[in-house]
Amino acid sequence: MSTPFPAVTTAPVPRSEDKTAQLRFLTGWLLCLVFYFFQYALRSAPGVMIPELTAAFGLTALGVSSLLGLYYYTYAGFAIVAGASLDRWGARLPIATGVFAVAVGSILFGLGSLEAAEAGRLLQGAGSAFAFTGAVYLAAHAFSDRWLGTAVGFTQLAGMLGGFVGQHSVGPLVHGPIGWQSFWIYSGLVAAALSLGVLLITPSSAATTSDTRSLWSMFAPYKVVLRNPQSYLCGFIGGLMFMPTTIGDMIWGVPFLHEGLGVTASEAIARSSMVPLGWVIGAPLLGYIADRMQRRKPMLIVGLGVMLVSLIGIVYFSQSTPPYLGGLAFGIGSGAAMIPYTMIKEVNPDRVKGSATGAMNFLVFSLSALVAPVFGLTLKDLSQGQALSLRTFQRADLIWLAAVLISLVLTLFLRETGARGQAQSRGAAPPADGPTP
Repeated sequence: MSTPFPAVTTAPVPRSEDKTAQLRFLTGWLLCLVFYFFQYALRSAPGVMIPELTAAFGLTALGVSSLLGLYYYTYAGFAIVAGASLDRWGARLPIATGVFAVAVGSILFGLGSLEAAEAGRLLQGAGSAFAFTGAVYLAAHAFSDRWLGTAVGFTQLAGMLGGFVGQHSVGPLVHGPIGWQSFWIYSGLVAAALSLGVLLITPSSAATTSDTRSLWSMFAPYKVVLRNPQSYLCGFIGGLMFMPTTIGDMIWGVPFLHEGLGVTASEAIARSSMVPLGWVIGAPLLGYIADRMQRRKPMLIVGLGVMLVSLIGIVYFSQSTPPYLGGLAFGIGSGAAMIPYTMIKEVNPDRVKGSATGAMNFLVFSLSALVAPVFGLTLKDLSQGQALSLRTFQRADLIWLAAVLISLVLTLFLRETGARGQAQSRGAAPPADGPTP
């Protein structure tokens, strides 16, 4: 796939052997994990305040879904900008700018008007695009290649822990002591302070910061990434695996449990929060096992299998599926969605690390941006103006079932990027032992 940007030769970023430099990247990565945790909490928080948002803005279920889905439009678009800016200017300024955009967006969302909420949600998505991309970029400089999968898994652990907090802990706050508008304004102030911390602490990186070429030239690395068919496979698999979590659970999980299954609002929040808690377990665990096996595809297939079985149990056999265990298992299986993030970096040259992650995020969240309003419209059409029922959710949730099945099929066409799998495909002797730090 061609792009309108001129080709340039970007010097590879060498891994520094200097321990002090590596420690600075590690510190920056840890601070970026805080950002990723925080923005994921803000991403999932609206799911526990659907009634408040509906009443405040006078929206239908489709309207609320469309409002919250605005996040994914700018997230997907700015994922491209984030990856390119990291490769050109390094980590400090792009990530700090992203955190500040989240701060402004949070305050706007809490002002109470629909127009400000729309602008705020767009800014939250744009700024959040720098969180995971920046964390993976810093991890690639702080860790050896053989532990990159584990580092990416722990990065996602931080994010989904934020998703768990955004559902489990925000509900009691906005339904009790502070109210939903105050929550967003206070969150914006915290994000502003975090932006300053990133600016002071995060290293710039070994990228070429004195580059004087045109602004458009920073997008040239995408020519490498987007000409690689494996990049698209990684992106679509990751996107299809993310949708049942980012939309199915984080937006519609609580309404499904409360209105579909008839559980209390507090229990619905607690049960829905099991999915991001499962990610907290599954993302680092499956990434670590994939690193130890030196194979990526087997753990990806295992994760998809767990997703498929648990999703069927939750939606169609809820009476016989343990209430909290089903969501936890689904989240653990969904943690395998981080493996394609490792693979897209391994199927592309080192000099385009940031752009590879940016392209991955663009593909992943473009799918979420497209499907979020489609799912809301599907619920509206199936309910025919009546209250949402279990039958309505079961029919609409076939979308998530199809997403997992398509991911399984696409995985068959992925090239194995693990060291042991590559060695066997070449007919060479596989490595004798597992990865070393």
